[in-house]
Amino acid sequence: MSLIVDEHRQYLSDTERISAFRQSIKEVVKPGDVVLDLGTGTGILGLLACRAGASLVYSIEEGGMIELARSVCRANGFQDRVTFIKGFSLHLDLPEKVDVVIADQIGRFGFDAGALEYFSDARERFLKTDGVMIPSRVDLCVAPVECPEIWNQVEFWNTNPAGFDFHPARSWAANTGYPVKYCAEQLLGEPVVGTSIDLGTVSSATLNLETSIMTKRAGTLHGIGGWFSAQLSPNVTMSNSPLSVHRINRMNVFFPIDKPVTVVEGNHVHIKMHVMPTDLIITWKVEVWGKNEEALVISKGLFTHSTWKGMLICKEDLEHTRPDFVPKLTRRGEARLSVLKLCNGERRLSEIEEELYRCYPKLFRSRDEAATFVAEVVTRYSV
Repeated sequence: MSLIVDEHRQYLSDTERISAFRQSIKEVVKPGDVVLDLGTGTGILGLLACRAGASLVYSIEEGGMIELARSVCRANGFQDRVTFIKGFSLHLDLPEKVDVVIADQIGRFGFDAGALEYFSDARERFLKTDGVMIPSRVDLCVAPVECPEIWNQVEFWNTNPAGFDFHPARSWAANTGYPVKYCAEQLLGEPVVGTSIDLGTVSSATLNLETSIMTKRAGTLHGIGGWFSAQLSPNVTMSNSPLSVHRINRMNVFFPIDKPVTVVEGNHVHIKMHVMPTDLIITWKVEVWGKNEEALVISKGLFTHSTWKGMLICKEDLEHTRPDFVPKLTRRGEARLSVLKLCNGERRLSEIEEELYRCYPKLFRSRDEAATFVAEVVTRYSV
């Protein structure tokens, strides 16, 4: 079984998530509405919209999951009401405006699956002026956390694994956000909403978050925890918060600090985050304040991290981004360009494959290998 299919099995098995979308769609979608389902996956949100009375659902899916969604749609008798469109929503057009846009592109922290970019584009190009978004708002929540098991994964690189010095890797590790599933006992302070995203007005511009949280117990601060709460409809919210009674089965995020800080009740953890959603770059600055023996307020630690520093970018690739770099196609690049030029609306696929294999005999070991190369280009760029 495809692991992608099994991933969607997990989504469908999440009864809290399905229940939240079912209730919100029933509340928002009216009989006769035209609905857009972004990133349709198995098509479940579109099917729920059909049951709620939608007269037509446009289901957009970029990957091969669209075939499974089509089959599921036919199996449930809604094939006359769902139009499937393969592609990336930012690069597509619809024949009409829609009444409702639905998507679960929220990720773990409220934006990291493309919600801002996709919803902003869909709102401007596809949604009627009086249309509705599901979700309509996403809150980004943060809290100081005690998470030694994940922090130890960062510190691992300082332990001379296999008897060698791997400490250079620690810088990358300390500037990475980690998926983790928190329990309430790991929180050192009450969570706060760092910022709210109104999907009815927001663009894909940067987000800024700043808050100060007082620790409610003694412990060790290892980093900042992040999760979301999404307002799906006026009466329905969905969250992966460790404090939510109806928590969906989705991971949270752990943002480590360079060194653990021992805290006591009443310390203050000041958090600043700068988020570039489209590039998935997050910078977090954490400062811990407490009191010394003379009851004077002191800083117990100041840390600044960024996923930009955690990106594995090699020097060769960086050199290719310099303004004075003069690019030249590799042989594979020339072959790709040849395929694009051969897609002129006159040649059959078999002819393109044969011509490519003839022109680049040293690049492809067999005609089948050339055919695979052609298929990768044609499926992405041809109509």
